[in-house]
Amino acid sequence: MAIAYIGLGSNLDGPEQRVAQALAALDRLPLTQLVMASPCYASTPVGPHDQPDFVNAVACVSTRLSPLALLDQLQALEQAHRRRRLRQWGPRTLDLDLLIFDDLTLDLPRLKVPHPCMHERAFVLVPLADIAPDLAIDGMPLHRLLAQVADGGLRRLSP
Repeated sequence: MAIAYIGLGSNLDGPEQRVAQALAALDRLPLTQLVMASPCYASTPVGPHDQPDFVNAVACVSTRLSPLALLDQLQALEQAHRRRRLRQWGPRTLDLDLLIFDDLTLDLPRLKVPHPCMHERAFVLVPLADIAPDLAIDGMPLHRLLAQVADGGLRRLSP
């Protein structure tokens, strides 16, 4: 079994409920089990600011799927939530990012792991620290990465 961390985000059509639904759906993916989920946080958008704030969380799953098979499942889940990719960093009903997959480093056309921008984003690092405080990313302890990133107005929504 591999351990993977998945970033969840939504800012359209009931984002808090969408994140909750996505967390439940992760536990129903083939050969995959939800291990733990962070609280939800509200964050201002990265990129265009003419959109609502996001609701974000991070989930930890154990899986027997390969990284690309897990990515396929995550993208199918996004499509089930009517995700439309109209512009980069635009509003979305559901965004699922494969952040970390065991200790693998992948640089494939469809998938880069660890996620290349996660170290810059408080809305990823803070919820990740809630569920995996001792984690290191590319050899850097999570607490050190957190110290280097501004919180960007991150607000905790749920316990």
